[in-house]
Amino acid sequence: MIPLNDLLLFGLTALVMVLSPGPNMIYLISRSLSQGKKAGIISLFGVMCGFLFHILMVSFGLTAIFFAIPFAFTIVKFLGVGYLLFLAYNTVTSKNKIFDADQKLQSDKPLKLFNIGLLTNVLNPKMAMFYLSFFPQFIKPEFGSILSQSFQLGIIQILISFSVNFLIVISAAKMASWFSKKPIWLRIQKWFMASVLTGLAVKMAMTKAR
Repeated sequence: MIPLNDLLLFGLTALVMVLSPGPNMIYLISRSLSQGKKAGIISLFGVMCGFLFHILMVSFGLTAIFFAIPFAFTIVKFLGVGYLLFLAYNTVTSKNKIFDADQKLQSDKPLKLFNIGLLTNVLNPKMAMFYLSFFPQFIKPEFGSILSQSFQLGIIQILISFSVNFLIVISAAKMASWFSKKPIWLRIQKWFMASVLTGLAVKMAMTKAR
């Protein structure tokens, strides 16, 4: 069982990741603005199933890596640190046009909406890198089965991502209108996110394998 303080830190990391604009958020906002909340929610369920794909791939892969490579923790730690700093840099330099997402998407049937959401996440390199870089930071052999720890982290990540993205889907139009009238808050959010990402990178760099 992973200690509570580690789970809370992982939850914070997962929250920051889901709040940083990426393909999943852009697609969900675009779909919600162009086709309504119902289409956005259907797309969201497709995205969530994409998370399950990543969790399965990484969980079984990490189990093999931890037993095959003694220094796996050190390798993935620095990959994670580098990725966090990369995200922080991109957050600061981005033009923050997340709520200017294309509102002219054609109307699609539920199955197609679900499939597009699924593929958007499965093919999202941001999520693949998140799982590969961050899961090993919180998984320790002394806590029990590596596979069960991976699923434990995966469930937390999915719950956080679903909650945040659901709120975004049902309030996309209002959020777009509000941010367009108060652009200063997008700049504040940008620097706040970059600061949190940098802080997580520093903490991760100081983490030692147990």
